[in-house]
Amino acid sequence: MKNQKTIFILVISVLMMMQCASEPAVEKVPEVWTTEQANTWYQQQGWLRGSNFIPSTAINQLEMWQAETFDTATINRELGWAESIGMNTMRVYLHHVAWDVDSAGFKNRMDQYLSIASSHGIKTIFVFFDDCWNPTYQAGKQPDPKPGVHNSGWVRDPGDLIHQDTALVVKLEAYVKDVLKKFASDTRILLWDLYNEPGNSDYGNKSLPLLKKIFTWAREINPSQPVSSGVWKIELADLNKYQLENSDVITYHNYNNDTLHRKAIDSLRLYGRPLICTEYMARRNNSRFDNIMPLLKAENIGAINWGLVAGKTNTMYAWDAPIPDGSEPELWFHEIFRKDGSPYKQEEVDLIKKLTGK
Repeated sequence: MKNQKTIFILVISVLMMMQCASEPAVEKVPEVWTTEQANTWYQQQGWLRGSNFIPSTAINQLEMWQAETFDTATINRELGWAESIGMNTMRVYLHHVAWDVDSAGFKNRMDQYLSIASSHGIKTIFVFFDDCWNPTYQAGKQPDPKPGVHNSGWVRDPGDLIHQDTALVVKLEAYVKDVLKKFASDTRILLWDLYNEPGNSDYGNKSLPLLKKIFTWAREINPSQPVSSGVWKIELADLNKYQLENSDVITYHNYNNDTLHRKAIDSLRLYGRPLICTEYMARRNNSRFDNIMPLLKAENIGAINWGLVAGKTNTMYAWDAPIPDGSEPELWFHEIFRKDGSPYKQEEVDLIKKLTGK
């Protein structure tokens, strides 16, 4: 009886071992980079400086990335102007609809863009989701700009649809993972900005579930580049907490003057991670090149202003001060260059070149 019991136990043990061997191992999802990893990575980059970029011929992300309006000539020309003043980083928005229409073509166009940017010594921060401006969108021809209206044609991604169509999340996951897999080891990409200003457009915490999902999707792919989502509004406590705790490198937006900007820097320094300001420079708000860019350089913080070339986005106009006749504002809100490549203010360009050593 004792021998039979021993044999029984051995058989059960073998069967359990065989079952375990036949089951695939559960792969642990990578965690946020350590502060040591993040700071080592950042030390290898040098001082990052550049702009949020969309070619002047595109009103929004779809017009930039759709096959019919993908404008390599303008992209090459305008990134050449960025190179000429010593910029080495561009932040560029994507949109899932352009991928949904033609995923292979979309990724090919991303590759073309990266080749152009790299030829000018420029690395890229790609942005996936965005809660800003128009809530709906469609593929195909995009609207014409509304005269004098800031970002009249910019579109959110995924916008209101995520709150109306629960099945959309399946498509978004496929999109994010497909793009990340394709470019996971691409050294031309500096960083993945997973979600721009989550909670904007009065979404608040309604954006938190999607924010958590895209971080999970990114960690499952585990690209070689860091991932982040920039904090932008102090009142969004739950979103800020998640963004700061889950970003490899801390990114943030600040359109305030140098005194308030420095206070923001001091608070974010407490996390011990590298800082990249992925949006600043709104002249009317006293966030200018002459008072903010030297501060960011002195603090070794990445300096990515909004706007390179004035164009169809109309972001030379202020957020809340449209000029219905479309005449040029006396004080540009954003942008550095006119469409012909001449500077809005020569003294600004001279300062930028001095700071970048160009």
